[in-house]
Amino acid sequence: MMEKIKDIIKINDNNNFNITIKHHFIFWVIYFLFTTFRWGSYFNDYEYAFKTTLLGFSIHMTLCYFNIFYLMPKFIYTRKYFIYGIALIFSLFFMLITKFNLTYYLISSNVWPEGPVSTSTLSLNYAIETMLGELYVIAFVTAIKVTFDWIKEHKRLVDMEKLQLETELRLLRTQVSPHFFFNTLNNIYALTIEKSDKAPKIILRLSELMRYLLYETKQKRQSLKKEIICLQNYLDLERIRHGNQLKINMDISGDIEDKEIAPMLLLSFIENSFKHGANKSVNEVNINIDFNVIDDFLHFRISNPIPKEKNNNAIKTTQGGIGIGIGNVKKRLALGYKEDEYYLDINNDANQYAVNLKIKVS
Repeated sequence: MMEKIKDIIKINDNNNFNITIKHHFIFWVIYFLFTTFRWGSYFNDYEYAFKTTLLGFSIHMTLCYFNIFYLMPKFIYTRKYFIYGIALIFSLFFMLITKFNLTYYLISSNVWPEGPVSTSTLSLNYAIETMLGELYVIAFVTAIKVTFDWIKEHKRLVDMEKLQLETELRLLRTQVSPHFFFNTLNNIYALTIEKSDKAPKIILRLSELMRYLLYETKQKRQSLKKEIICLQNYLDLERIRHGNQLKINMDISGDIEDKEIAPMLLLSFIENSFKHGANKSVNEVNINIDFNVIDDFLHFRISNPIPKEKNNNAIKTTQGGIGIGIGNVKKRLALGYKEDEYYLDINNDANQYAVNLKIKVS
């Protein structure tokens, strides 16, 4: 089980899309070229646009990475929003002072050529426009980062939910086998006490079932034909144990080839029928089992009489409660199939107990 979980996690990790240094490089190169040609066309001076973009480029990168790799993890993810806002404003103000001085001393005394008038001082309008422009770049890069983080987290949650469902299904399937073996071993024990000649035959059938349960039920879906063969082996065990007292009427119709079903799903219904029907009756018992495949659905029905109590008390049903087997079947149906892929009806009255299951087998 643990090896299976590790394999699933490894596959999920390999399928995740990670932003590498290559993607960062491509993004900034595209941004740099776009900004350079934009302002170069605007000023009709590509040399000046190249210089100003190169200067602003380093400031953009520093602020963006400072925000997404330090400020956000330290304050946003810890819900310290007010401190984050103050820290971001101080970062923008520090950027403003740095950009103003670098532009003034390295490129041109007119630090705001796109402004309404020539600007060589740190004016309020220049400060607001510059900080808003820088905030726009930070917001754009942050939005990209948050979007990719959300995609990765959503995929992780989906994968974990899928893993949890698969693990739960596996655990439910492992509960079927001990439950089945426990009842069969009780039957063998009773026969050995009686020194019955039936015991060796039952042990042989049980070994065949064990081989199937150990090696053929690990997949999410199993061949319907193999499942029916498994059920027939179980019925053979019951025939040996009960003898002529038991009458099983089994009918199979429709095309069962190339059909698949969750392994060991139907066994609990049949086992339950014997547990509360034939095993509790001293008279002849008839159990009717029908497999009918129509299109992509299997219509499965099993019915058996409910015996009367020997002490002549009022007739009561012995299958009103849900045992381990039936409870597990309901959980497995809910986890392994969609709502429109199965329908289960368990009906009992004073004389008969019947199960009707319609399930997708394509």
